[in-house]
Amino acid sequence: MNQYVHFVRVDSEKCDGRMKCMRICPTEAIRIRNGKAVIIEEKCIDCGECITVCPHNAIVPLTDPFGELTKFRYTVALPSPGLHAQFGKEILPKKIISGLKNLGFDDAFDLSHTCGEVSFAIQEYLREYSGPRPLISIACPTVVRLIQVKYPALIEQLIPVEVPREIAARELKKKKAKQLGIKDKEIGIFYLTPCPAKMISIKQPAEKGKSHLDGAISISDIYGPLLAALEEVEKKDYRKDLEDICILGMGWAMSGGICRTLRLKNSLAASGISEILKIFDDVERGKLKNIDFIEAYSCSQGCVGGSLTVENLYISYNKILKMIETLELEQIKACPDIRDVRKLYRQNYYGIDRKIEPRPLKPLDTDLTKAIKKRIEKEEIYESLPKIDCGVCGAPTCMALAEDIVKGEAQLTDCIFNLPQEFADLSQELSGILEKSASFRSVKHGFTKAINKKEKR
Repeated sequence: MNQYVHFVRVDSEKCDGRMKCMRICPTEAIRIRNGKAVIIEEKCIDCGECITVCPHNAIVPLTDPFGELTKFRYTVALPSPGLHAQFGKEILPKKIISGLKNLGFDDAFDLSHTCGEVSFAIQEYLREYSGPRPLISIACPTVVRLIQVKYPALIEQLIPVEVPREIAARELKKKKAKQLGIKDKEIGIFYLTPCPAKMISIKQPAEKGKSHLDGAISISDIYGPLLAALEEVEKKDYRKDLEDICILGMGWAMSGGICRTLRLKNSLAASGISEILKIFDDVERGKLKNIDFIEAYSCSQGCVGGSLTVENLYISYNKILKMIETLELEQIKACPDIRDVRKLYRQNYYGIDRKIEPRPLKPLDTDLTKAIKKRIEKEEIYESLPKIDCGVCGAPTCMALAEDIVKGEAQLTDCIFNLPQEFADLSQELSGILEKSASFRSVKHGFTKAINKKEKR
């Protein structure tokens, strides 16, 4: 089995087994064992849903600390477009870039222009593609992993156009290495991320390649220091601060942004794991063949709703929407020339160089014959269960419990509906012991009485 890197862990001291995390997990990767949450690593897609619902903050994301910056001679901050939605409307991308430099990065880069390029590249792919539809964006790494684990038949419908953060990091390393006369590995590029899934896409990309990014720092960790650093940034003319913002790129921060800015008519935008599951179920059943493109984000409202952000997701969504509307009103686009993008697209500049494959899950048994027997046993166990998916056993569904039992990770008596019979059996056994005990006491009493009677004689 492959070893998987995860940036979500359970703090067992804080966890009291409330089961909210288990119930919300889209891939059934969480169990409650001995009153504590346990994560099954091959099923976990690091979506962060468990982080948001845990009432005791017992599930925590692991991010790269600021100390990681000292490992490199030159550091570059690459903020997610979602970072721009965490501040007031007067703090525009240009000011945030300056603030990041004041914070200690040697340089910072606004990702919106690269996002704009990739938007055009997606448009080109859609225009040329003639296979099964709908095609699905890979902008959200959680969505990619969800498909790898739960919907492997849809992998061929993922658009093989690289995500903006990887393209930007790749080109920045080339550019800075040439400018500064240093090696690529001496340049550290850090993504400022709204969710833990982006960290996994850096440490262990879904397509098994190597990321061009060197680490990820959560928006929630950098927000406070950045807010203080922004106070030192001088105010400039509002209009001039808008001039470098790519309207296509800003749409990447929110659900439906790519569809809206590209004006894709026959498309669908979805956010939130529960809604995505419904849509992918329909795609798998062949119900959405008339849709050309699906833009899906696991976080509600898109990256602005990531579990590592600070601002309320609806306020953040509104900020990005207002910024796009302002850019449209001011007729400011600052977007790349589509002719240049098409030229680079023909050279596979935007393509993924490795195939995305299904994620292998742990089999019931490594021996095929035993695995078949265990599958039959699993079905038989499932038939004996109540099929109400209450979760009290510590597994999210009755089928999951049946599988855990077959694997030796749970017992049939973990199901409370099997306890009455267990209690009845114990009660009968206890009654038998008591009866034997009573009979023994009766015999002993009679024997003692006879001896006493004989002695009196």
